[in-house]
Amino acid sequence: MASSALERVRPDLGTDAIAQQTWAQQKWVWISDKEEGYLAGTIASENGESVEINLLNGTKRSVNINDTEKMNPPKFDKAEDMADLTYLNEASVVHNLKLRYLSNLIYTYSGLFLVAVNPYKRLPIYTDDIIKAYKGRKRSEMPPHIYAISDAAYHDMLQDKEDQSILITGESGAGKTENTKKVIQYLASIASANGGGKNLGTLEQQILQANPILESFGNAQTIRNNNSSRFGKFIRIEFTATGHIAGANIDWYLLEKSRVTHQTSKERNYHIFYQLLKGADEAVKARLLLDGSLNDYRFTKNSNKNIDGVDDAAEFKLLQESMDIMQISKDEQQDLLKAIAAILHLGNITFTANREDQAQLADDAAQSVCEKVCHVLGIPVSQFVTSLLKPKIKAGRDWVTQARNVDQVLYSIEALARSLYERMFGKLVERINDAIFTHASKATFIGVLDIAGFEIFENNSFEQLCINYTNEKLQQFFNHHMFILEQEEYRKEGIEWKFIDFGLDLQPTIDLIEKTSPIGVLSCLDEECVMPKATDKTFIEKLHGIWKGKSSKYEVPRFNQGFLLQHYAGQVEYNTTGWLDKNKDPLNENVTRLLATSTDKYIASLFSEYLTEAEDNVKTRGITKKGAFRTVAQRHKEQLNSLMTQLYSTEPHFVRCIIPNEEKKAAKLSVPLVLEQLRCNGVLEGIRICRAGFPNRLPFQDFRQRYDLLAPGVIPRGFMDGRQAAQLLLQHLALDANQFRVGSSKVFFRAGSVAISSLPRSFSRSKR
Repeated sequence: MASSALERVRPDLGTDAIAQQTWAQQKWVWISDKEEGYLAGTIASENGESVEINLLNGTKRSVNINDTEKMNPPKFDKAEDMADLTYLNEASVVHNLKLRYLSNLIYTYSGLFLVAVNPYKRLPIYTDDIIKAYKGRKRSEMPPHIYAISDAAYHDMLQDKEDQSILITGESGAGKTENTKKVIQYLASIASANGGGKNLGTLEQQILQANPILESFGNAQTIRNNNSSRFGKFIRIEFTATGHIAGANIDWYLLEKSRVTHQTSKERNYHIFYQLLKGADEAVKARLLLDGSLNDYRFTKNSNKNIDGVDDAAEFKLLQESMDIMQISKDEQQDLLKAIAAILHLGNITFTANREDQAQLADDAAQSVCEKVCHVLGIPVSQFVTSLLKPKIKAGRDWVTQARNVDQVLYSIEALARSLYERMFGKLVERINDAIFTHASKATFIGVLDIAGFEIFENNSFEQLCINYTNEKLQQFFNHHMFILEQEEYRKEGIEWKFIDFGLDLQPTIDLIEKTSPIGVLSCLDEECVMPKATDKTFIEKLHGIWKGKSSKYEVPRFNQGFLLQHYAGQVEYNTTGWLDKNKDPLNENVTRLLATSTDKYIASLFSEYLTEAEDNVKTRGITKKGAFRTVAQRHKEQLNSLMTQLYSTEPHFVRCIIPNEEKKAAKLSVPLVLEQLRCNGVLEGIRICRAGFPNRLPFQDFRQRYDLLAPGVIPRGFMDGRQAAQLLLQHLALDANQFRVGSSKVFFRAGSVAISSLPRSFSRSKR
């Protein structure tokens, strides 16, 4: 039943004040700990700034009073909104999350954020009854839930006639994709023209079926996550003026192409490779010339072949059903599988070196594999082999033949496989968009962003810079949005307070990455990519020459080739080895021109931009009649700018997903791991912004009810205006005037002031 799953856990703000004071006299505090994150204890003795702590684990520890954090009274345990905590510190935030998580309360508010901790088990909180329970309800009326965020976006869209966005971020395995699916499930249910529930119309069904298709082609098993989305997506659900779904559109970002050709033994290639080889019938595989198992293909044989609890063959059948519902024809489905088969065959072409160290096909088996590749791709075998081994390149005005060595040919094979997959994926998303597009009148939209969160690895490369650059912009968007909201709240309450726009804090790092003058990281990389003799070494030397000593956000590492960049989430060291190639993403253009003239219309369409080049022979290193080739950095900048323009035109809602532990175990939460994520995903940054103003707010009635006991007789009997009563209580409590502001309907306190006013003064002044 919905009622048991929706049980409220809220702090009892009316708890007996004397009992609270008794607790406070024990002087409970948090101290940091390397292993546990934070430990709880009480102050046993004080000697100047040095205090001795009796820890809950039975040990004692001496620390500086300034290295302790105050603990919230027990009445705040399992608070639904961490912004209500009177002590807004890291220890209290993560302690509250842990208490809730261990009670299967995986959703918690933190001001504007909904924090979602992956439960690693199924919970009965996503049923049709639960959906009905959240429909049309205010945030304060229901427990924290992804449905509450979804309903708030839907309500605000209808009421304000404004586009909305829901930004869902987090590390791989944190639950972004699952929460994205829940948002879409909720909106499809409550906004269906057919009345919702199980009676969804064709359009709503197609929007829901886009997910399993995208998961097959865009998701993979990683060390942390069995179904990790390896691309970012922004899903726009379009609505009519009356609030019914009128269509949808999907934009995608940063597909992890490298996974197509390389995976570790504990990870997998994209799901579709395993689903095809395990689930397709023999007739389908025969048409694709696939006669082997996963162990027979280079791009899958070293990966993990099976996931516990997942039947790849059954998933393939579900994929086909989803594509049928999406009205993707059998021929179109065959086209998609053709690209997958071609990639599998490409990985099996082998080469050896001749006496001149030039590459040649290894043997007759390699020739046979080439024939399979060319049959599937619809291109001539002899021209394909020549294009691989001895491509023609432009030298001045002439075309010359260039013999390649084995490493060069293998690189071009892998680059082709990655490009083929990315182009197929892009075409698939276009096809899905065609299916979920309608000509119905569209008034507003709710956009759902599901994108990888900030990453700090041992080795951070170009991909991490792109992801972290994206998150830096998204964090700036949040900071700026919070600034606007806070300013509006203060103005409405008649409080004079100059709030700081913390979004500006992030601008120096963003400039360092994207600026064109002085030239930033990405522009410098683009410049080097068109220089004839540029290398990774010349790139980093040039970058150091521009930024070393010029920005506090930029440092030169002591040992490695790269640079250090200060992000909002921490300092990251980037290793720039291979960045020029990653940014140029070079393809063997002899092969791509061949593919553009393929007898297979689908394959030819994937490389159609090379057709003009083949006809006009005007391309040199990526420059066509249509203009200069675009690097990976340029494309990402353009996509990101387009995304940010869309987001700034919406009213945003924020969801931050958290991994509780590295072992994928239920009911276990690692405090240090969670703290690191709270720093990286901006939750602690949001709290920092809160603390700069007056984050604790109590309506006059609640304030009077809570603190009347501490000031008996101060407020005379009979009626008294709420504002006047609040001012009398504040005078009696003798709080520092800088610690609060009185608005037109609420009292605003600095972080900790509410607790200070209800605790004995001996403790409240024990820490400075």
